Amino acid sequence: MARILVAVMALGVMVTLGVVSAQDDGASGDETAMPPYTRTGADTCLKCHDETSEFPVLSIFRTPHATVGDEKTPFAGLQCEACHGPGGEHGKRVRFGQERPPIPAFGDNSIWSTDRENEICLDCHRGSERMHWEASTHRRYDLGCADCHEVHDTHDPVTVTAEQTQVCLDCHVEQRSAVNQASSHPIRAGKMDCSACHQPHGALTEAMLSKPTVNETCFGCHAEKRGPVLWEHAPVTEDCTLCHRPHGSNHPALLTKRPPLLCQECHSRAGHPSIGRTGADLPSGRASGFLLTGSCTNCHSQVHGSNHPSGSNLSR
Repeated sequence: MARILVAVMALGVMVTLGVVSAQDDGASGDETAMPPYTRTGADTCLKCHDETSEFPVLSIFRTPHATVGDEKTPFAGLQCEACHGPGGEHGKRVRFGQERPPIPAFGDNSIWSTDRENEICLDCHRGSERMHWEASTHRRYDLGCADCHEVHDTHDPVTVTAEQTQVCLDCHVEQRSAVNQASSHPIRAGKMDCSACHQPHGALTEAMLSKPTVNETCFGCHAEKRGPVLWEHAPVTEDCTLCHRPHGSNHPALLTKRPPLLCQECHSRAGHPSIGRTGADLPSGRASGFLLTGSCTNCHSQVHGSNHPSGSNLSR
């Protein structure tokens, strides 16, 4: 078996490329189903894909994918073709005006399906966080790993807290509108990303939440609301989203509505001040100045629950 060792100097780093056998470069096997591998490995790719090309790739030598010393990385074996598939046809000379054959995987004109491309990534990256990928919402919508990840860059935007959200919001336009409303989580400031609450690679929970329930997800940051407390408020223990919009709202504190309208969805207006107005033109006992500004929370300030012995009405 012939062995070819190729040395590549890229960005000042000498990389000894892997071994390509005669079987790997298409000398045997079903060549009609699979194009041949290149005989010089990454050397063939780098002749065109340098820093001056439309698709530069030299920055990959600053990433873990190009660590030759780790046998699990692509550059410990077939280099670029370990992920992109055999590129013998793509890398050959073409005549003027002739269209270059597509690379098998990860390109606008790739010949492999999204599922097959994803399997290439999952061969190495099928850890505990990706074990539910096949049943995930992103998988059902035929989303590929390369649609979100930039494997050739020195840093992947979706792994950076300040940049991840912009990648997600390219598709989730409804959430883009929400996070730009008056009240929102600190996403716009780059202090929080989508994966703080969601597991983008799939989960057994609603909306691919990273925790079993909505409340457990919220309690990861808002531990002071967890309880248990002596006097509980039913919607707090049931579901935080009954009162709050997690992605953003034009009402204070991410509320779905402003009090007293929010409170009156559950609490009857009978026998209690229900209109935030004052004046002689309103019947006595049916309007109150106490419902201005903070509205119901002017008196019932402990809306998430109270531990006070006399806090049954959540006022202390």
